[in-house]
Amino acid sequence: MPTPKLETAPGAFQTLPVTEWALLALLATLWGASYTFIRVGVTTIPPLTLMAARTLVAGLLLLAVLRLRRVRLPRDPANWRSFALQACFNSVLPFTLIAWAERSVEAGLAIILSSTSPIFIYLLSRGLRGAEMFSPLRLAGVGAGLAGICLIVGAEALRGLGDSLVAQLALVAAAVCYGCAAMYGRVFKGLDPMVPAAGSLLSGAALLLPASLAMDRPWTLVPAADSVMAVLALAVLSTALAFTIYFRLIHTLGPLTTATQAYLRIPIGVAIGAVFLGERLSATAWLGLGFPLLASRR
Repeated sequence: MPTPKLETAPGAFQTLPVTEWALLALLATLWGASYTFIRVGVTTIPPLTLMAARTLVAGLLLLAVLRLRRVRLPRDPANWRSFALQACFNSVLPFTLIAWAERSVEAGLAIILSSTSPIFIYLLSRGLRGAEMFSPLRLAGVGAGLAGICLIVGAEALRGLGDSLVAQLALVAAAVCYGCAAMYGRVFKGLDPMVPAAGSLLSGAALLLPASLAMDRPWTLVPAADSVMAVLALAVLSTALAFTIYFRLIHTLGPLTTATQAYLRIPIGVAIGAVFLGERLSATAWLGLGFPLLASRR
């Protein structure tokens, strides 16, 4: 697949081809909806088991598609070590943190806090050789995004250290993981986008399944039909399809521009949570939401 030369500096959205625009918007929608799916799923399925099922079903689905396409996964240990590391950053840790946090945090607030990965990608990229140069406005945007995080989490901290504060910090940690995953995802350049998607998901399932079996004993669970449907939607739409698009965009747009879909998925995810779950954000959350959206304009 050819890799078009696309601008990934500030203002890159103005130069994206229509196809990349569409894929970026689709990815934002798929991942925006995932928070509502998770919120429904964790009502009767523990977080570890929910995420183990999500990664396993998605990984097996992509593996089946690769077989139909006659594309093989690499067999060398080096690639699988990379898949496993990518899985830790892009699925095992953030998926579990988000699912655990959404037991006490609404989907709308969860998406705001965990969608700040572009901020951390920017900060991480400062330490890399050959990193893209950004204007002072980009730095101001990063500062605005961090201010939004502090506003939301800080309001909870004023009420004392409780479950909601810890859950919100877990969501910020998930955003850091996603930032690391986007930066590391560049090592898979040259591979069919479905290959690292399938490899990382299967690696993630291999890590999550033993923990699920040991801690949740899933054979004893009686999940509700809504939770089962949420897992299937998570696996097929928000994971298998979304990861394939994600790895393509990492190659064509670069990690930072790809990660800016996080700003698109904030209003999408908040709207989905409001329509299907009847959620309403607090005044502090609305203010916090404004800062990341302001950051996306820089």
